[in-house]
Amino acid sequence: MQNMRVHLIVSGRVQGVWFRESTRLKAAELMVKGWVKNRSDGTVEITAEGMELNIKKFVEWCHEGPPQAVVRSVTETAEKLRGEFDSFNIVF
Repeated sequence: MQNMRVHLIVSGRVQGVWFRESTRLKAAELMVKGWVKNRSDGTVEITAEGMELNIKKFVEWCHEGPPQAVVRSVTETAEKLRGEFDSFNIVF
């Protein structure tokens, strides 16, 4: 299975509902590396790298998010794998 990289923009009620921390925990569970951050427009931005199957599971989870979230949409863009991450972090 190959590694891949995705960039996600998650919209809906995704700030103030533990979305970033829950995303970090899900990434750790799936051995996904990268980062998540809140954006000023109320969305959440994610860049993630990992094994293709794990990234697909991670993206599926992002369509639901934690119980308190209401995800309206997820915009997914495949990017060239860079292998630049050694963990998954919340960035500001």
